[in-house]
Amino acid sequence: MTAIEVVTAYSLALSQGDIPTAFSHFSPDAKWHQPGNHKFAGTKKGLEEIGKMLGDMMGETQGTLVINPTGALMANGDLVSFPVHFTGTIGDRKVDMNGVDLFEVVNEKIVQVWLFSENQVAEDEFWGQ
Repeated sequence: MTAIEVVTAYSLALSQGDIPTAFSHFSPDAKWHQPGNHKFAGTKKGLEEIGKMLGDMMGETQGTLVINPTGALMANGDLVSFPVHFTGTIGDRKVDMNGVDLFEVVNEKIVQVWLFSENQVAEDEFWGQ
């Protein structure tokens, strides 16, 4: 599989709620770099930490967190950029913005993910401390 095919397979499984298949595309020691200054920010190491963070985010938003692709995936060697739009609600707080997810794929496994948001301050306020 190419790097784009790996990220596409991960994204498809995630969009269908198939977490085991989505996570099967990650290296067990993958790193997820969540930007910002909020309770979920920082580098998560390994599938357990990544899974807990994503599960907590879904719980916090009561399942309203939705991430949709906004354009083609693009590759540069082992790196794949994935333009996204994400929305979610926590009580009376809402997030509705664009971002880019950057994946590093080695030996057909996702080894690192970096997220970028168009308005990090607004995202920090959304997630809170």
